[in-house]
Amino acid sequence: MSTAKKSNKKRITTNTLHEMKQEGEKIAMLTAYDFSFSTIIDSAGIDVILVGDSASNVIHGHETTLPITLDQMIDHACAVVRGAKRCLVVVDMPFGCYQGDEQNALKSAIRIMKESGGHAIKMEGGRHIADSIKRIVNAGIPVMGHLGLTPQSIYQFGTYAVRAKEELEAQILIEDAKLLQEAGCFALVLEKIPSNLAKQVSESLEIPTIGIGAGPHCDGQVLVTHDMLGINKEFSPKFLRRYASLHDIMTDAISRYIEDIKNQDFPTQEESY
Repeated sequence: MSTAKKSNKKRITTNTLHEMKQEGEKIAMLTAYDFSFSTIIDSAGIDVILVGDSASNVIHGHETTLPITLDQMIDHACAVVRGAKRCLVVVDMPFGCYQGDEQNALKSAIRIMKESGGHAIKMEGGRHIADSIKRIVNAGIPVMGHLGLTPQSIYQFGTYAVRAKEELEAQILIEDAKLLQEAGCFALVLEKIPSNLAKQVSESLEIPTIGIGAGPHCDGQVLVTHDMLGINKEFSPKFLRRYASLHDIMTDAISRYIEDIKNQDFPTQEESY
């Protein structure tokens, strides 16, 4: 399906994603953290924007996703929602606002929905957060799950290596995926797991799967926009395909701007009032 045809679709909803899985149409998802990027990504025809807690890394400069706060995530989400006219906007629940406390999880989810205008939230983890997911879904809030490599648990894992390579962990992931579907998740992110396992999970679920480093058999794919556009040059995992080299383009443009000012070539008379 062409981008032009996609742009004529009505607002993407959680039900739209379910229909796309049923029809075999792949789901395209990217991250955004501000109005300008949201506007561009949405108008290009993306299906889902994730207001990711990866903002902690690419926007705020932290080493992990853990430091970003609920207030910061809501602020980013507000800006993204203003720019997104058509796509579904999913907001990450940041670390510390839902783990181990169902009441706090529900309160955090309600804050995100009421204050940002986002359309859904995303939560990392399996069976240990299933009850919180049920409570949030029962309150009328759509939840996207996330299994495999869960960056909020990086200090527990101690590495960003591929997850669920061993049979026991793979079986637990399969069971958790079914539990999250039963808990009411409308979709599931599978991050950095073997392709064959992602295929097995995707085929066993009624809800769509969105892969990142999980091979081609998921129902959709997601990348961090700053990585995909080559703004961030330091992060180069195997699964990342760069569609542009904006770091070099931006650096060259800024260098020429500085040079023109130093040489008194900018502004010209034509650029003055």
